[in-house]
Amino acid sequence: MRVALASLPAEPDRENEDFAAAASGAAVLLDGAGVGGVETGCTHGVAWFSSTLGGLLLRSITVQPTRPLADCLADSIGLVRALHEDTCHLAYRASPTSTVIAARAGGGGLEYLVLGDSSLLLAHRSGSLDVVTDRRLDDVGKRLRGPVDALPTGTSEHSAALAEYRDALTGLRNRPGGFWIAGPEPRAAEHALTGSVPLESLASVTLMSDGATRLVDRFQLADWRQILAVLDSSGPDELIRRVREAEAGDPDGRRWPRGKARDDATVLHWALP
Repeated sequence: MRVALASLPAEPDRENEDFAAAASGAAVLLDGAGVGGVETGCTHGVAWFSSTLGGLLLRSITVQPTRPLADCLADSIGLVRALHEDTCHLAYRASPTSTVIAARAGGGGLEYLVLGDSSLLLAHRSGSLDVVTDRRLDDVGKRLRGPVDALPTGTSEHSAALAEYRDALTGLRNRPGGFWIAGPEPRAAEHALTGSVPLESLASVTLMSDGATRLVDRFQLADWRQILAVLDSSGPDELIRRVREAEAGDPDGRRWPRGKARDDATVLHWALP
């Protein structure tokens, strides 16, 4: 198993809330989230949540190779809940959450699970590409974020509009008609996107947080085939460098309106023999 992994926090002095790891024949990536400017109700924090859930999930999908990925995720969410439900206010609306991608090879196939707006890129030996992204968060966001995108990033007006947007978004979390994400409730795993593809058909599998996919889905400076070419030739570090370069060229979000000028960015690129 040949894996290249890179991850950078949004700012050098801030904690990275992304988590990614790999074991033999398996990989996971999580993008942790809270509600900006609001207490999480958790004494441990978002980075603890995503890394703890990610570690438990990787263990579960490797030691239980025949258990469905969604069941492994539900089990892992339950274990994390048990670790801090006596010390933290998990019913609080801003309790830590995380997107989840899991991929596992076995029995001649690659199983995958995607929950939230991180992306899974499947490159086939035929030259075709499949991108699996849970768009429910994006769809909800598009309905709500008009006032945010109309204002320059970093201004007080933008911050106020962003707070209102995040408050409205949180109200639709893990609800029908809203979006689903890993948090305190194991039942969210039931709503993950899952599937499988023949392992022999794949050349590589790439897991990416939304901070790393900005060149495609936010900035439109590249397509997925170009992203794959960078990963195959130069690796995840170079992809993230290009994302940071684009962000630095538009610090106020005038060209590309966005909630964060910079975001945690993580890429796990798994090349198959």
